Amino acid sequence: MASLWGGRFEKDMDQIVKEFNASIGFDQRMYNEDIDGSIAHVTMLGEQGIVTKAEADEIIRGLEKIRKEIASGEIVFNVDDEDIHMGIESRLIKEVGEVGKKLHTSRSRNDQCQVDGRIYLRREIKEIIGELSYFEEVILAKAEKYADSITVGYTHIQHAQPITLGFVFMAYFQMFKRDIQRLQDTLERMNLSPLGACALAGTTMPINRQRTAELLDFDGPTENAMDSVSDRDYALEFLSDASISMMHMSRWAEEFAWWNTSEFSFIAIDDSFCTGSSIMPQKKNPDMAELLRGKTGRVYGDLMQLLTVMKGTPLAYNKDFQEDKEGLFDAIDTWKACVQIFARMLEKTEFRMDMIEKQLGKGFLNATDIAEHFAKQGIPFREAHSIVGQMVKACENKGCDFDGLTDSDLTSIDNRVTKEMLGDISIKACVDARKSFGGTAPSEVRRQIRVGTEWLKGIRKE
Repeated sequence: MASLWGGRFEKDMDQIVKEFNASIGFDQRMYNEDIDGSIAHVTMLGEQGIVTKAEADEIIRGLEKIRKEIASGEIVFNVDDEDIHMGIESRLIKEVGEVGKKLHTSRSRNDQCQVDGRIYLRREIKEIIGELSYFEEVILAKAEKYADSITVGYTHIQHAQPITLGFVFMAYFQMFKRDIQRLQDTLERMNLSPLGACALAGTTMPINRQRTAELLDFDGPTENAMDSVSDRDYALEFLSDASISMMHMSRWAEEFAWWNTSEFSFIAIDDSFCTGSSIMPQKKNPDMAELLRGKTGRVYGDLMQLLTVMKGTPLAYNKDFQEDKEGLFDAIDTWKACVQIFARMLEKTEFRMDMIEKQLGKGFLNATDIAEHFAKQGIPFREAHSIVGQMVKACENKGCDFDGLTDSDLTSIDNRVTKEMLGDISIKACVDARKSFGGTAPSEVRRQIRVGTEWLKGIRKE
C-alpha cells in the first residue's frame, strides 16, 4: 500500500522497516480520540472557509462510518497502516474520495498524535480518579469500623507506640488523597490543545485554534507550536503520579504480606483474594498483595523509559517520541487494575483483634506516654526520657513490665519518681489521651474521617 507521505520516495519501505516503524499495533486504542480530533479539525476548517461546509459534512460522515466499522471489528489494522492516523485517513479517502485528502490541511501527525494522547489520557485520568475515590470510600468505612480498635504502631519495624487501626487507615487515606490531587494538577496543566501547531511552526492558513480547543473541551490552545509537538511533560507527570501512587500501594501491600504471616496473624484476607500452593496443601498465600508490590516496579520502569527517551531529544519532533505510548498505556492499565484489586481486597479483609491484642503488652508501647506524664509534672522531658529508658532496662532485668516496678526500683533510678506518679498508663488510656490535632485518639480519628468524607464528596461531584 502506497504511503500518504511517499511523494518524494522512489521505493517503498522494506518489510522489516515497516514492522519496526509501525505504531499501529498499540496506538489503535486511540481511534476514538483520533476521530474526535479530526471531526473538530474539519469542523473548524469548514467554519473558516478553508473547506466548504458540504466537504466538511462529507468528511465527518466518512469518519463516523469508520468509527462504527472499527468498533464492530469490521476494520482490522496491520503494519501497512503504519499508525492510527494514517490508518483512518487512508480509509477515509477510500470512503469519501478526493475530498478526504483535504482533512489533513493545516495539521501534521506531530500535533495530531499529541491531540490524541491528551484526549485519551484526560479520559483515563478521570477514570483513575474515580477508582481512587472508591478506594478512599473503602478506607473511610474501615477507619470508622476500627476507630476504637488498638494496634501496635511501628518505627524501624519495632514496637513503638499504641495507635488505633482507624488511625492507620487514615494515614493511607492521606496518601491516596494526595494521589488524586496530583492527578487533578496534571489534568489542569495538560488540558491545552496542540491541534494546529502542525509540524512545528504553525500554518499560513487562517485556522482558529481556539475553536478546535473549544470543540474538544480543552481550556485553550497551547502557546508555542514548537513546544506543542515536542512536549511530553504531561505523560511524564502522569507516569510520576502513577509511580508515587503505586509506591503507596506497595507500602501497604508489604504490610498486608506481614500481617498475613503466622508470626503476625493480624488479618484474615478473604479466600477470593488469595491463592494456594501446588505442593503444600495448607498454604493460603497473599498473592494479590505480592503482585501489587511487583507491579510497582513495572510502573517505575514505564516512567524511567520515557524519561530516558526524552533526555537527549532536540527540538522539535523526533521519531523517538513514538516510544511515549506503550509505557503510558501499560502504566494506565496497571495502575487502574491495581487500585481496583486493592480496594476490593481491603473491603474483604478483616482484622483479628484477638491476635493484635496479644502484642500490645510487648515492647513497652507506653514508654513515651510515661515520659510525657513526667514532663507534665515538672521533670524536663530530656531527663524524663532518660528516666524511662532506665525503667525499661530495669523491667528487662526483672522480666516484668512497668507495673511490676516497685517504689524502691523507681527511686533507685531517680528519687523524684514514685509509682503514684505513673498514673493510668494502660494502653487504652495512652491512646485516648493522644488528642493532639492529627493524633491517634479515637475522637481525633473520627474528626479526620469527617474531614476526609467531606473532601471526598467534593471529588465525587466533579
